[in-house]
Amino acid sequence: MRTSQKHRSAGIHGFYHQPVQDIDQYGLSHIQILDNNMYSDVGSQGTSVSFQTCQGEFFTLESSSSNAGFVACDSPAASISSNRSPFSPQGSHSCISDPHHSPDNMYGSPMSGSSSADDGNMLKQKLRELEISLLGPESDITDSSSFCFVSGGYQAEPSASWDWNQMMEMIPRLDIKQVLLACADAVENADVQRAAGLMHVLDQMVSVAGEPIQRLGAYMLEGLRARLELSGSKIYRALKCDAPISSDLMTYMGILYQICPYWKFAYMSANAVIREAVECEPRIHIIDFQIAQGTQWILLMQMLASRPCGPPVIRITGVDDSQSAHARGGGLNIVGRRLSKVAESYNVPFEFHDVAMDGCEVQREHLRVQPGEAVVVNFPFMLHHMPDESVNTWNHRDRLIRMVKSLSPRIVTLIEQESNTNTKPFFPRFIETLDYYAAMFESIAAGGSKDAKQRINAEQHCVARDIVNMIACEDAERVERHELLAKWRSRFTMAGFNQYPLSSSATAAVRDLLNEYDRNYSVQERDRALYLRWRNRDMATSSAWR
Repeated sequence: MRTSQKHRSAGIHGFYHQPVQDIDQYGLSHIQILDNNMYSDVGSQGTSVSFQTCQGEFFTLESSSSNAGFVACDSPAASISSNRSPFSPQGSHSCISDPHHSPDNMYGSPMSGSSSADDGNMLKQKLRELEISLLGPESDITDSSSFCFVSGGYQAEPSASWDWNQMMEMIPRLDIKQVLLACADAVENADVQRAAGLMHVLDQMVSVAGEPIQRLGAYMLEGLRARLELSGSKIYRALKCDAPISSDLMTYMGILYQICPYWKFAYMSANAVIREAVECEPRIHIIDFQIAQGTQWILLMQMLASRPCGPPVIRITGVDDSQSAHARGGGLNIVGRRLSKVAESYNVPFEFHDVAMDGCEVQREHLRVQPGEAVVVNFPFMLHHMPDESVNTWNHRDRLIRMVKSLSPRIVTLIEQESNTNTKPFFPRFIETLDYYAAMFESIAAGGSKDAKQRINAEQHCVARDIVNMIACEDAERVERHELLAKWRSRFTMAGFNQYPLSSSATAAVRDLLNEYDRNYSVQERDRALYLRWRNRDMATSSAWR
């Protein structure tokens, strides 16, 4: 859940991957969204939330009229400077052929609500009427006279046939996801006029203070605008210019930590397998590539201190970057002092070593592994930020895995978002992002935060930048590159690892954890790994390797 390299974000999936012929239930065939080869590689006026760039430009998220006058954020930054989202949980493998991404195992397709061809035809006609009212009867023309460019995105200007009341009557009958898809298709095909018109429609439909899909739609719309204007990387960098103060950021992170189980899932499942793997080791060296606040290791130290063979000597090497230091309000020395006090309280001999650098920069010598240590390596929601062979020849993703293997670790824990966005082209990636984050935003809403404004701030500062990055950026500028467990398994196997089956204690710990959350969360033990699910959507996986 965090970004790597120069651009970091809060670090947390597919659209349901239905057969192409099923996509048109809402009548989008006239927009020419799909062709038969598209998935050959797939596994009213209101508040505006403005993102201000370092140069003073604004990029605006419009909210609905129901929230007029409500300012949703206090800061233009829409990222977690600590590089995390509710959880920061792809590759070239096909989701169509994946039984866990099949049409029979869908989290909830936006097309699945239509029960008849009549419904589809009606919505098809309504969307077509809407396009005509926005752009005129010749909606496929390329004349630019019907739109204007503004710093916050392309904005449609009413055509001669504009009927505002008629458009407002149509909007409630449209599906936000379908309009987002149509808009993404227009952006992909550089159909600026149609994209501008659909963005104008979406402005009336989305809201950072609305229902989950409205909130998600607001951020995805901003990503589409950024992509159309070729300003995705500019926005991504700009969102770091004026980050919230560390105390506010910790509050936002804390909100998501409490109302969503994603990070607790990572901590509990990894701790259970680590405890088992080092059961009676006298010296343990934990290398955490996403140390954050170091919270994960407090409980583990407590457990190890009480083992029958006595407490071990524990060394922890924490890898982190400067943006996480911003979230903490200081460097890794803060984490070291905190963990040292905890270790002292449990009479555990302890040493902390900080590696304050990006994961891409870490070399073996930075880790100071000593003879006789049982080495434990933790990758919590961070490897998906490492660029791979599709980005550059350095392939830091596989390099880091191979380097860790050279340490002869006793156990390596891997927790990642179960999503597939790494090597997908734009439109399938947009579909995957829409599906995954629709589930995430719904799960956040189910957490029942008492303070809606705080929840909105948390979503903006901890999730929005990830979404913009996945939609608007390409090549090295796109650092949100998730892969499915099957792809991670391939990478680890090629590096010489074998998968270590998780024990029943890990499953039991996660099931106990989920008792505190909405009943739509569940955990499945599958393929020697644990899958955290929202409804019938896989959200994150926990696996172990040695």
